[in-house]
This record gives sequence, structure tokens and C-alpha cells, in this order.
Amino acid sequence: MSSSPSDSSTTPLPAEGLRVYLKPRVIGMLFLGFSAGLPLLLVGGTFSAWLRDIGVELASIGFLSWVGMAHSIKVLWAPLIDRLPVPILTRLLGRRRSWMLLAQLVIAGALLGMSMSNPLEHLEWVALWAVLAAFGSATQDVAIDAYRVEAEAKHRQAAMAATYVTGYRVAILAAGAGALHIAALQDWSLAYGLMAGMMLIGVATTLVIAEPSVEITDATRAQEARLTQHLSQSVHSGWRLQLSGWVFNAFIAPFTEFFERYGRVAFIILLFIATFRVSDIFMGTMANPFYLDIGFSKEQIANIAAAFGLAMTLAGAALGGLMVARFGIAPILILTAFMAPATNLIFAWLAFIGPQPDGLIVAIIADNITGGLAISVFIAYLSSLTNTAYTATQYALFSSLMTLPGQFAAGFTGVLATQLGWVHFFMATALTGLPAIILAIALLRFAHPDRLRRPGID
Repeated sequence: MSSSPSDSSTTPLPAEGLRVYLKPRVIGMLFLGFSAGLPLLLVGGTFSAWLRDIGVELASIGFLSWVGMAHSIKVLWAPLIDRLPVPILTRLLGRRRSWMLLAQLVIAGALLGMSMSNPLEHLEWVALWAVLAAFGSATQDVAIDAYRVEAEAKHRQAAMAATYVTGYRVAILAAGAGALHIAALQDWSLAYGLMAGMMLIGVATTLVIAEPSVEITDATRAQEARLTQHLSQSVHSGWRLQLSGWVFNAFIAPFTEFFERYGRVAFIILLFIATFRVSDIFMGTMANPFYLDIGFSKEQIANIAAAFGLAMTLAGAALGGLMVARFGIAPILILTAFMAPATNLIFAWLAFIGPQPDGLIVAIIADNITGGLAISVFIAYLSSLTNTAYTATQYALFSSLMTLPGQFAAGFTGVLATQLGWVHFFMATALTGLPAIILAIALLRFAHPDRLRRPGID
């Protein structure tokens, strides 16, 4: 099995130094990162802003946030992307590029479909296109992640990740602030049509880059042979034997290893992962409808909440990396567990004072720096939980669990906001952070984050 990018990024670059960023595949990751980041807000925050701007009720907006759950459950079909060929395309482009191109074409077509639909007249069609775009986006993420790991040597993985993140963040700006500005100047149909056209950047990159060459190691062949031998001694045979081996390798082994390692404490860890970001997800789902409802213009939302907010998120992430390196995971994990729901109370204050730009700036600074801190520490924590034999699978499972409960519950936020009003809505959502605080404290006693041993590393 291949090692994770997080492992390889710790290897110093050789003498080529900054010239690594001139490597074609490293440059290509900049554009693939853009292609991966572009659809995210177009079926998320920007999508909810569009719906609220034209008068769609909050309850419907809340339920439509469920389309984002595709990214939370992508682990369910990731093994198919890893093993199954795409008819015709795989023969022409190879395993990774064929799935990337298929996903990009699906995203572009779905965004174009959204641009040609009227949510007030046919909300169900817009929802269908959004679901298709979300599943295409999640599939593209899986394919690009696999390509990134396989395309370059271990010592270049840090550069590959750096250019990917840069492209991803530029796309977030385009799909957030860019789409809002276009909608303010013209209309939402043009905004989504142009975003669909921008997906051609990813399509062109996929056609230009070279397919990575991958070999199965002797260790992997030996492991599969041992499993086949074990299963052949059971009642299985023929296609049942093959199916059992595939399922065991893909899903069962990573789960059993994790529970064997942590025992009953594993349930505390999984509950903490599932609750850590709930208050953030609640806030993110209703953020743009909230800004519009209390009187902020689309231009103010684009400039302050989107562009300035992204800068604050990056600053918070950088600060989080420094703090984790200096103080360890545990104290920063506890700190962000308290800070995340506390920022929801700042938005309750903003709802009380009304559309004052200074108040929005304060709220965005607090929320996005806290979010950046949480990103850094939580990635470090989830990485510490994995076994290097199952890094990709276990991390995908953890990251899915991290967002799935919050995404599901966020579907009801529109109903809650309508019933309570914005001030009491944010006060109520702050309470959703209490389970994460309690569980984070429990981890200090039963599975201290800074004392975990990662098999194969420590």
C-alpha cells in the first residue's frame, strides 16, 4: 500500500530545491487543485446564497445542504474508483486520468444545468443538478488524491501538496467572491455558466498530464496471497471468494485493526470525531442566508465574508501549525473545542446589532481564525490515529465521520432558524459544541492525543 502524503512531506527535498516547482506534474497539481476546489462552494455556501437571494425559504435551503454529504460518504465508492476501469476512457487515458476526466465532465455539465434552471419554478431540477455536481466533485477528489500520491516520488510530495492547496484556495475565491460579484453585476445564471466553463481548466490539465506508472509491491502480493489462502479454507469459493477478499481488504481490515488497537476507547474517539465540527457546519450552512437576511449586500459578503474570511482561515491554519509544533496536539484540540461554539455566540451578537461592517469583520476574524486553527490541529490528530498499513482508508473513514453527522443535522437548520430567529438560532447552535468539549476532556484521560503511538512510525 502507498504511504500517505502527510508521511512523505516530512522528507527533505534533495538538491533540486525550488526547481521542484518547475516539474510538469508539480505545476499540473496547481490546476488540478483549482478543478477540485471550484465545485465545493457552488453546491454549498454560494448555492445557499443564490437560493436565499431569489427568495427560496430557509427550510428548503437547509434541506438542500444535504447535497454536500457526497463528500462525507465518498469512501463508500472510493474502492470502485481504485479498481474499476471507465469504458473506453481508461484504455485511452489510464486508470487515474479516466476517472478524473469523467468526474470533471459530470461537474461541468451539472453546473451548466444549474445555470439554465430557475429554482423558483423548478427547485427539484436545480436540486438534482446540484446532487450530480456534488457526487462528481467527490469522485474527482478521490481520483486526484490517488494521482497525487502516485505521480511523483516521495521527496516531491510536499511540493505537489503545496501547489494543489494553492490552486484549491484560488478556486474557493472564484466560486465564492467571484460568483457573488458576477451575480451582483448580472445574474446567477451567468455566474454558474461561467463557473461551468472554468471546469475546462481541469479537463485540459487532465488531457495534458501523463498517467502515473504504478507497480504492485511484493509485500502487497504476499498479503493478498495470504488472505486468499485463509478465505479459501472457508465455505467461500469462486466469485464469492474474490468478493470476500475485496471487501475484507477495502473495509473490514482497517476497522478491525483500529478497534483492536484502542478497544472500548475507540468509541470515545469516534464520537469525538463525529461531534468536533458540528457547530462549524451548522454555522457554515446558514452563514450566507443570514448575511443577506440582516441586510448585508452581496458585495459586502464577497469582500468581507469570502475574500477576507479566506485570508483569516489561512492565517489561522498557519498559526495552528505553529502552536501544535510548540505545545502539542492536546492543548490546541481542547482550545478549539471551546472556541468553535463560542464564535457562534459572536454571530448571535451580530444578528442583534444588525448589518454593521465592523461587526461582520469582528465575527469573520473570530470564526475563520478559529476554523483555521481547528483544521490544523484536527488533521494532525486524525493522522495520529492511523496505522501506516491502512493510512488512506482509515483517514478517509475518519474524515467522512468528521462531516457526515453535521451535514445531516444541518439539513434542519433552516427550520430551526425560521422558528427561533437568528439571535436565538446562533445561541442554540453554540450548544451543539458541548459534546465535543466533554469528549475532548475525556480523551485527555483515556487516549491522550500526544501519547498515541502510530504503528509503523513511532
